[in-house]
Amino acid sequence: MKITALCLTVFAAIALLAQDLPRHERILVFPPGAKPAGPYSPGIIAGDFLYVAGQGSRGASGQIPAGFEAQARQCLDRVKAIVTEAKLTMEHVVYIQVYLENTANYDVMTKVLGEYFPKTPPARATLGVYKIPIDDSIEISAVAVRNLDMKKPVAPAGYKSPGPITPGILAGDRLYLSGFLGRDPVTGTIPADPEAQVQLALNRMKETLAAAGMDFSNMVFINPYLTKDMPANVMNRVYAKHFEWGNTPARATIPVNALPFGANIEFTGVAIRDRSDRGAVRPKNMPPSPTASPCVLAGDTLYCSAKSGFIPGPNGGIYAADVENQIRQTMRNLLDGLEEAGLDFSHVVASSIYLDNLDDFAKMNGVYGKYFTRSPPTRMTVAPLPPVSRTPGAQGHWPKLEEISIIAVK
Repeated sequence: MKITALCLTVFAAIALLAQDLPRHERILVFPPGAKPAGPYSPGIIAGDFLYVAGQGSRGASGQIPAGFEAQARQCLDRVKAIVTEAKLTMEHVVYIQVYLENTANYDVMTKVLGEYFPKTPPARATLGVYKIPIDDSIEISAVAVRNLDMKKPVAPAGYKSPGPITPGILAGDRLYLSGFLGRDPVTGTIPADPEAQVQLALNRMKETLAAAGMDFSNMVFINPYLTKDMPANVMNRVYAKHFEWGNTPARATIPVNALPFGANIEFTGVAIRDRSDRGAVRPKNMPPSPTASPCVLAGDTLYCSAKSGFIPGPNGGIYAADVENQIRQTMRNLLDGLEEAGLDFSHVVASSIYLDNLDDFAKMNGVYGKYFTRSPPTRMTVAPLPPVSRTPGAQGHWPKLEEISIIAVK
C-alpha cells in the first residue's frame, strides 16, 4: 500500500510538471559566462536548427578589444561558444547576418570570417548600420543545422566566390540565401537607374534559387535592405512583379546606413523546397498585399514580417509618442499573426529588433521582456539609421521608433 501511495504521489507530481511544460520542445543554449544584455537567450535549439542571438565583441570582462580585427575575432568566438555549447561546430552554421557600424571594415571582416569558415562557408548577408548596442562595431547572428548531412552548398553555374560566402545553403527542406546586391559582381558596376539595381539584385537571387530547383514562389521570408539612395516605391514596384498577389513572402524591409561596395539594395532570405508545405498566414485585419504577407508558415516554422506600432484599419497610423507604447502595439500586431497560425509568444525562437535610438535600449528591454517570461527567444538589436525627429505629423501620427520581426516554431 505504501509503495502504491508513493507511486501515485510521484505520478501526480509528474502530471503537474507536465502541465507546466510547453507543448513544443525547446533547448536553451547558454554557454558558461554568457551575460545577455537584455531578455533574450544566447541560443535556442528548435527542431533541426540552432538559432544564435546577435553577438558583439564585448568579452566576459566587459571589455571590447582594440582594433576591428580583434573585435571581429572575439565576436565570432562568442558565436562559436554558443555553437559549441550546442554540441555542434562552426561547419554546422548555414547562415549568418553581419552588422557593421563601418562598412569600410568589410575586407577585414571577410578575412576573419575565412579563418572561422575554411571549408563550406555559410550563406551571408552584410549591412552597415548606424549604431550597435553597447558601443560595439560588429554584431553577428547565425543559424546552424543540427545534422551536417543536411547541409549542401548551392551556387549557379560558373559562380566564383568573392570570399568566405556561399550563395545558398540547403539545410534539409530550407534554402538560406546570401545577400544579393544591386551591383554587378564581375565588373563592380552599379547601374545608374535604381530600378535596374533592384532587378539586378533579384536576378542574382533568382539564379541561386534556380540552382536549387526553386523559384520566387518558394520564398518564405525576404529582407530587403536599402539605403537612402534607393526609393522605396521603386523597390516595391519592381519587387511586386516577381510574386503572387496575397501569397508573397513575409518581409522585413529595413532602410540602412550603408551596404557593401556602395550598393543601394540588398536582398536576402529563406526558401522552402516543397511549396505544398508553404502557406501565407494573414490575420483578418490585414488585407492582401502585393509586397508582403504578414506571416508565412513553412513546415513547422512561422516567419513573420516586421511589425511596428502601426494601428491597422481605416484610421491607421502610429499614435504612440514613446517607444514603450509603440512596442506594446507592435507585440499586439505580431500576436495577431501568431494566433492566426495557432501559436503564441512561447513559440518564438528568434527576433530582430530595429530601434530608432539605442538610448531607448533599456526602455525597450523593459517592455519587450514582459512578453517572454521564461526561455526568451534569441535576438538581434541594432539602430539601422540615425534617430528621427520625434514630432507628430498633421494627422497626429508619430514617427516609427522601433520595428520587430520574429521566427516561431510549432
